[in-house]
Amino acid sequence: MKKITALLLCMALCLGLFSGCGSQSDEPFVPTGDALVMEGQDPDSVGPQKEEAPQEFSLAYYPDRGLNPLTCNDYTNRVFFSLIYQNLFNLKSDYSVEPILCSSYQVSASYRTWTFYLESGVTFSDGTPLTPQDVVATYQAAMENGYYSGRFTHLKEVSLTEDGRGIVFYLTTAYENLPQLLDVPILKASEVAAEAPLGTGPYLLSHSLAGAQLVRNPVWWCGDLELIVTAQAIPLVEAEDAGHIRDQFEFYDVGLVVADPCSDMYADFRCDYELWDLDNGIFLYLGCNTRYVDFLEDNTLRAMLTYGINREQIVADNFGGYGHAVTLPADPSSPYYSKSLAARYEYDATKFVEFLGRYGKTEDPIRLLVNSDDSVRLRIAHYIADSFTNFGLPTEVVEANTRKFQQEVYNANYDLYLGMTKLSANMDLSPFFAPYGNLSRNGVSDEIAYSLCLESLANQGNYYNLHKAVADEGKIIPIAFFGYAVYATRGLLTDLNPARDNVFAYSLGKTMQEIQIPTDFD
Repeated sequence: MKKITALLLCMALCLGLFSGCGSQSDEPFVPTGDALVMEGQDPDSVGPQKEEAPQEFSLAYYPDRGLNPLTCNDYTNRVFFSLIYQNLFNLKSDYSVEPILCSSYQVSASYRTWTFYLESGVTFSDGTPLTPQDVVATYQAAMENGYYSGRFTHLKEVSLTEDGRGIVFYLTTAYENLPQLLDVPILKASEVAAEAPLGTGPYLLSHSLAGAQLVRNPVWWCGDLELIVTAQAIPLVEAEDAGHIRDQFEFYDVGLVVADPCSDMYADFRCDYELWDLDNGIFLYLGCNTRYVDFLEDNTLRAMLTYGINREQIVADNFGGYGHAVTLPADPSSPYYSKSLAARYEYDATKFVEFLGRYGKTEDPIRLLVNSDDSVRLRIAHYIADSFTNFGLPTEVVEANTRKFQQEVYNANYDLYLGMTKLSANMDLSPFFAPYGNLSRNGVSDEIAYSLCLESLANQGNYYNLHKAVADEGKIIPIAFFGYAVYATRGLLTDLNPARDNVFAYSLGKTMQEIQIPTDFD
């Protein structure tokens, strides 16, 4: 994501007592002694130069929230996974992919069969070699667990090639951009269920009397590849809660923190830092009950709802700058989002009122169901209900705790519900529109839309048609995507370019075009 630089004034206490939180002096720097260079003098001829200080910082983690990347869903712990583990491909901040463990690949003409081969000489941190069997076991486990399974809706099987040298992915439909989904950390086949499995990355997890820490792997298979993280050891500080992590960052040695500004547990940061926006794929939308609510059976009436939602105001009031208002069901940072198409469905109160007057009103208030355990969604639901009501469409909020909310959605006891889900990097909408899809609730399932989903997976040029159909049909009403905030001590990691699930992203200098093997098999 685009780097945002924020310079905030620290609290007086922070300025006076904690130098790690203070800004640098405003006084001009005047070189003295050996650092003084006279005009016209060659800087290299000057005496001893000051060496760059070694990189020293800590990271926070929750010991009880898991350290296995296939099952851990805590974003605080996942911060350092990209230092321990490597993937077949890395997903970059612009949604493009870059080969890491994959040395070459080929894809069938139908785009239903992909074959990948591994770099030679890759070893885990204990020196044992990476094998294709490890990759197959990792993906078989990932297909079964909650963190990654959602992205593999169309993956039928992962197995070895006949000669055992490659890994084959068999799909139920054509996939143009399968590598976007293959950023799963690769583990040893014998450790896919281990508490803290070994990886092939530049650091390894070590436990001692001093506590847990990440230690630079002296025999990393990539050798002396330059990374933005150069510390030989990174201590891990046991976290108590979000406030404790914030304090460790502001007053002590924790050098980087990922926080969720949309969480009820978010603790505001008050000191000097550098800041990045980190995509996490979380999608906020309205779901319509098109099967049991007469008013919402008409797609014209459903589709008009988009004009009554001031998304920019919602993002400004609730997401703290870490969200993106959307009228289409895709992250606007992705290549699938058409800004020209999105503009057709933006907030327009006048148009909303005109549509309502033209096509009729409902006698009974619209019931908007929301999960009351999420204060952000609760505020948004009331804001939307108030807006609709003020424009002439009476709407009331129905609050329910998490369990009750899920039951009410399942039982179709709502008119609208404020939903939230995580979309995969290829923005696959199949779970909404597929027959018996995980999100195809109460009439949302749609044969035409599902067909467009499959066409989009086969060729990303078809996302325009899919998104137009979704917006015009109005079965789901996109509202926003929101992300995490990455805070780092100023000057510590100036070249940081975090991507989804890969805060410490780095490159091996390969491209997809260079490693593709031409093929004509089907």
